[in-house]
This record gives sequence, structure tokens and C-alpha cells, in this order.
Amino acid sequence: MANVERLLPYLTDAERAELDTLLTAGVPIWMPLPGPQTDAYHSEADVLGYGGAAGGGKSDLAIGLALTQHHRAAIFRRESTQLTGVVDRLTEILGARTGYNGSEKIWRLPDRRQIEFGSCPNLGDEERYQGRPKDLLVIDEATHFLLLQVRYLMGWVRTTRKGQRCRTVLTFNPPTSAEGQWVIEFFAPWLDDTHPNPAKPGELRWFATLDGKDEEVQSGEPFEHNGETIVPQSRTFIPSRIGDNPFLVKTGYMATLQAMPEPLRSQMLHGDFKAGMEDDPWQVIPTAWVIAAQDRWQARPVAKGDMTAMGVDPARGGRDEFVAACRHGAWIDELKTCPGTETPDGAYGSAFVVQHRRDDAPVHIDVIGWGSSTTDFLATNGVHVVPVNGAAGSTGLTRQGDLPFVNLRAEVWWRAREALDPAGADPIALPPDARLRADLCAPKWTLRNGGILVEAKEEIQARIGRSPDRGDAVVYSLIDTPKRAIANMLARRAARAGRDWRTL
Repeated sequence: MANVERLLPYLTDAERAELDTLLTAGVPIWMPLPGPQTDAYHSEADVLGYGGAAGGGKSDLAIGLALTQHHRAAIFRRESTQLTGVVDRLTEILGARTGYNGSEKIWRLPDRRQIEFGSCPNLGDEERYQGRPKDLLVIDEATHFLLLQVRYLMGWVRTTRKGQRCRTVLTFNPPTSAEGQWVIEFFAPWLDDTHPNPAKPGELRWFATLDGKDEEVQSGEPFEHNGETIVPQSRTFIPSRIGDNPFLVKTGYMATLQAMPEPLRSQMLHGDFKAGMEDDPWQVIPTAWVIAAQDRWQARPVAKGDMTAMGVDPARGGRDEFVAACRHGAWIDELKTCPGTETPDGAYGSAFVVQHRRDDAPVHIDVIGWGSSTTDFLATNGVHVVPVNGAAGSTGLTRQGDLPFVNLRAEVWWRAREALDPAGADPIALPPDARLRADLCAPKWTLRNGGILVEAKEEIQARIGRSPDRGDAVVYSLIDTPKRAIANMLARRAARAGRDWRTL
């Protein structure tokens, strides 16, 4: 090879072109880097999560798979302008933009491979890609997407090409906002340090959707469930860092990442999913407070004392969950959930509540929407039920006594914030639930003329792509309502004293 390099200055252009052809004959157009990128390239997972830290070759993996392993690929970024770097990298590899149609955002290669580029800036944009099958779906920087969008796009991963495998690749860094936390739950065996059965990087686990809920199952073998044959999909996560990418290490990008302020430094340099997120300045409950509450729970994962109260966020049909949160003083038990399809009316909903209620605990239930029917059934059967109408007025003030609330929803969410404040006398302990953490960190607040206003549930749902039902249930459980027997005793005592019992 050294002799060839010495002769290069003496070759004609035609001779150089012929030499290039000879040297590159049989060389793949793209090859993965040794280490995690190679492991990801050869992974047998139906759904692969890849990344963690910045600079690990996430986008390059997507491009390499599309060029060498698949025939009909689609690469998505949340915003279309973010795809420019992917197109530029493909141009660099191929040497030209021959076959790329910028208006269609489709690259057609000579060997009949096709790479489509898509974006979904708003919820609902994913429906534009309905009915367009692909054997490779790449969601690049997946934490920028809503889970609902990702699941919808995954519904079109299929092929009729004989021998062609199908797969989905999700590339991402640790989420920097509450909206991206869904990846921690989606890849919980690898990313959630509270998971009871952690998985190793690259280890295959199998998942199936049962009654509308994502469930881990024992294997990939098909099984029957409610008269339907369920075929599980394999899933894995493979972490990568800039140290796995020698090309970027040489550029000085490592120094750039090292110079970032925390927590971005830990997130982007080390792929630390436990590093603190940057909260929105108007976030009702700080993320650090929720994490601290879940840490307190793990230090004492068993209930002590009678059940104090229940909070219920009902659902009837659809993809939402029926959720009950059971509180024992300052400790909340693991949430009780079931698919909304299993609670089609108030009778089923009330039966679910009664199944989990203990010690005559008052039940606080959201009556806007589906909750009124369940409330009626519970009340008819003598259950101490407290309807919660978030739109109702509020006469309360913040703990400091300086700010009122626009409505009851704002007050109960702010009371939850106060209950989770680590500086409080007896801060709440929360179960280690990734979705609950995301729900509690999702709402934002504003200050209006009438006081504090918390984002409506519909606004949150439009922003994060699902209902924050687990968070709402916990917030309702924190409402301080005395049990009926205690209230009756206080009422009798107050009557004898000629006073309002609530002042005793």
C-alpha cells in the first residue's frame, strides 16, 4: 500500500479512477463501528433502543441499516428541518444526491432501496403516514416525540418481501423534559433502576399489548388471550457514548460535552438517565421532589396504618386507564390500575373501587366526564365518596397564605406540590412508577388575576399525547377529608358546643 501511495502523484485521472474502483470493489458502502454500534446493527430485537449519550453514532446507525439491511426504510425526526443533517450524511456516504427527491422527501437508490424522511411536529401529523409500509422505522431522537405518535408509526412496520426482516429503531439521549420520560418506562428493564428484573444491554425481552397495556411476557411464543392470538415482540436497549466513536473523539467534541453544565453534562457525556432534568420554570411539581418521594418509598415499601383516603381517576372504554391511588398517611401504595375497556360503566367502576378500598377510607373521584356514574353507584351503596369537580371554585390559599386559586383543580394540584415538598414536616412517599413520575411532572401553572391556574387535563393530554391519569389519582388521594365516623363524632361534639365542627 505504501508503494501505491508513492505512485499516486504520477497517475492520470483515468488511472486514479480505475485504482479507486479496484480498491473499493467488494467493500460495503457502510460498516458499523466496533462495539455498541456493531451490537446494535446485528441485534435481533424487533424494537431496538440505541444511544444514551451524545456522539455514539445514533443517526449513522439508522443510515447504515437503511443502506445495507433494509429495502424500504423511513427515518423520522420531530421537525423536518432536523432531517438536514441526516440527508447531508447520506450525501457524504453516497457521494451525490442522485435519486433524492426533495419535495417528496424520498431517496430512491439504484438497487431499488428506498429511504423516506418524515416529521411529526404536532400530534395528529403521524396520520399523514398511514398505510405506508416500511421494513425499517427509525425514530431519531425519540424523546422529542410523543409515545402515541411512535406507537402509531410502528403500526405500519411490515413487508411482503420474502426473507426481509422488519424492525423499529429508537435513538435517543436521556430526556431533558417531562414529555420525553416515556422512553424510561418503554425500556424500563434497561433504564429504570427501580425495575424488579433489570436487563443487560442488548438482552432480549418480549412484550405484548394486553387489554391496552404494555406487558412484559416470558418469551416470543404466541399465546391466546381473550380469544385472540398474541404474538409478542422482542425489545432491547444498547447504550453508546462518544468514546465508542473514534471519529468524533478526534474532533474535540469530547471537550465540548465535558464543558456542558450539569445535568446536561452527565446526560450527554455519560448517558445518565438518573441525572436531573431541566424543569420548566412553570412546572407545578419539581421533578427532584417526585424522585425524592419515590426514593422515600423504596426505603419503606410496606404500608403502615389504616388506609387514609383513595383518589380515583376513572375511565370508560378507550385507551385510558382506570386508576385508584390508596394513601396510608404520608405513604401511597402501588397504584391499582385496569384498562378503561374493563370499566364500561359506573357499576364496573364502583366494583373496582370497592375491591381495593379499606378501612372506610373516603374516596375522592373526578366527576368531570366518566366519574359521575361511578360516584352515584358508590354513594347508593353507602360508600363515603367525595366528588371532585376541578372547575368548581376555591376559597383556599397557598401554604404561605398569600395566593388564592382560580379553581379547585389548581388548589388540589398545589396541595400535592406542598405535600411533596421535602422541606415539609412529613413529605409524601410515592411508589416507584415511571409513568406516575411523568404525570406528576407534566402540569404547568400560570398566575392570573384570580390567582394560581393549573393547566387543564385536556391541554396536558394534547401536549404529552395521553391522559395524566396516574398523577390525577395520586393528587386526589392527597385531599384531606376526615373519615365519616370521625366527621360524625366531630359534628356531634360541635353540636353540643354550638360550633361548626370544622373549627374544632
